[in-house]
Amino acid sequence: MIIPMQKYSFLVYHKEYSNFLTDLQELGVLHVIEKKTEITDDINKKYQLLNSIDKTIKTLEKREIEKSDNVFNTDVLKIIDEIMHKEKDLIELQQDLAAAKKKLIYTEPWGEFSINTVSKLNEQGLFLRFFTISKKKSNKQLLSNYNAEIISENKSHINFIIFQNDNKHLNIDANEVEQPKITLSELKKQIKEIEEKIEHINNDIDNFAKSSIPLIKKERDIIAANLKYHEVILNTRSSAQEKLKILEGWVPDSKRNETELFLKSSDIFYAVDYATDKDNVPILLKNNRFSKLFEPIGKLFSLPAYSELDLTVFFAPFFMMFFGFCLGDAGYGLLFVIGAGLYKFKAKKELKPLLSLIQILGVATIIFGILSGTFFGVNLIDANINFLTNYKNLFLNPDNMFNLALVLGAIQIVFGISVKALNKMKQYGLMSSLSTFGWLIILLGSAIYAALIKLEYIAINNIILYSILSIGGFLVVFFSDVEISIPARIGKGIWDIYSTVTGIFGDLLSYIRLFALGLSSAILGFVINDIALQIFDSAPIIGPVFFVIFLLLGHGLNILISSLGSFVHPMRLTFVEFYKNAGFAGGGKEYKPFSRVINSK
Repeated sequence: MIIPMQKYSFLVYHKEYSNFLTDLQELGVLHVIEKKTEITDDINKKYQLLNSIDKTIKTLEKREIEKSDNVFNTDVLKIIDEIMHKEKDLIELQQDLAAAKKKLIYTEPWGEFSINTVSKLNEQGLFLRFFTISKKKSNKQLLSNYNAEIISENKSHINFIIFQNDNKHLNIDANEVEQPKITLSELKKQIKEIEEKIEHINNDIDNFAKSSIPLIKKERDIIAANLKYHEVILNTRSSAQEKLKILEGWVPDSKRNETELFLKSSDIFYAVDYATDKDNVPILLKNNRFSKLFEPIGKLFSLPAYSELDLTVFFAPFFMMFFGFCLGDAGYGLLFVIGAGLYKFKAKKELKPLLSLIQILGVATIIFGILSGTFFGVNLIDANINFLTNYKNLFLNPDNMFNLALVLGAIQIVFGISVKALNKMKQYGLMSSLSTFGWLIILLGSAIYAALIKLEYIAINNIILYSILSIGGFLVVFFSDVEISIPARIGKGIWDIYSTVTGIFGDLLSYIRLFALGLSSAILGFVINDIALQIFDSAPIIGPVFFVIFLLLGHGLNILISSLGSFVHPMRLTFVEFYKNAGFAGGGKEYKPFSRVINSK
């Protein structure tokens, strides 16, 4: 549900404006209407500072250390600046360490030698050349012909040097490499020094993480609140030679009483107007405990427009069912419910709604896993389990699951069209919704007619079907657009019949993905079990160990892959098929009150 908004306009004397804004920010209910103003350099700098602080907080929170309760009052901005410099130094040192270790791989095969001695030999006309050759190509004759000395070798290559009296090119079937520029001992010393510097910087950052996070977050909130204050100043209009300040904003209906009490105590002149369809009204959603868990999913696409219905409460049950259908394994669902439930005890408050959502999706997975008879990849329909013998007729075979996917799709499509009809009636009146109601008559009437015929409840003829199609068709053709002429309506209505019929069939076929994903998850689970059993029988002692390891890794990977698909595809069915049939427009912007309470990113 979208909470209604009232538009408040304030007229404040310029000398009282600063105090008024401070009190208004403390109240934290007004979503300020933004004007087309140019952002100042000062505000841009504050945004950059906030971005730096957010990065610093994330850096410190990633540190797996025990937090200290001892918070020292000091210059927070200096702490942030110091941490940022240390992070920059840390990145540079890590790059230097990677480069040094790469040099070590190149230098180590040549062992320890004096570069100074090599230089002196070169001055005396004795040159040292470095070569590497594949063991497949090397032979004793080749090495003895060139006065070669083997320095080291590994499984595939031999590293050797050749002494010669001149620096001429040697025609030898080996790869010449450049002489190391630094000795092995010096290089190892460099690596050790870099590692010590990295350790020292990490210790410093760990110390900041132990004690400074609350202080930095507090400073961030102060800067963010100050930034909001200056943004409101930018969105204030002046009148009467700068003597009067005019501010406009939106207040939710649920916050109206406390706003009125504040304004009466402040003795501020104000006016209140209700929102209209032409206003760009911010959106604040209010849903029940179940639907509220699905709000983040809806926001991934868009918030609804102010004048339309919030579809969260309508798509939430379908999304839950579709996720369960796609994953379709009762064992996996059980893991979701138990795992998320256990993690709730130590999770942060902001994560608990997400964990509750995972549990709900887990419950749906258990239900559809039971329907299809799948438990950790085991097909319960074919399994020889005694206590399930009397219940096997309750399981749905693949053909039944295929039909169920289409039935659920048809229900959501018709439900979406029903929502569209109500949405149109709410926004534009009954006349504008008659065309959509016509489609409901055609679809529902035809479905009921077909069901009655199939069940042989009553003996009816085709006149009833023709009547249903005629009434629905009349509404579709003559009320497709009530603002145009009758001939134009007829043409538009005929086109709507063609596009809607083809669209509905296309949408319905999209729901086959529910069956396909559920089947693929079950097959992959079955294959994992089958391979694991072969491993179990392969060896008397090691077999059972690898059996357990393979099951854990295999089913873990299957859960990750299948869960991703089980989330993405129901989301696609929601945002494309359901939203389209429900006539969802979207484009709403989130309600963000002018407040001192600022959430860190």
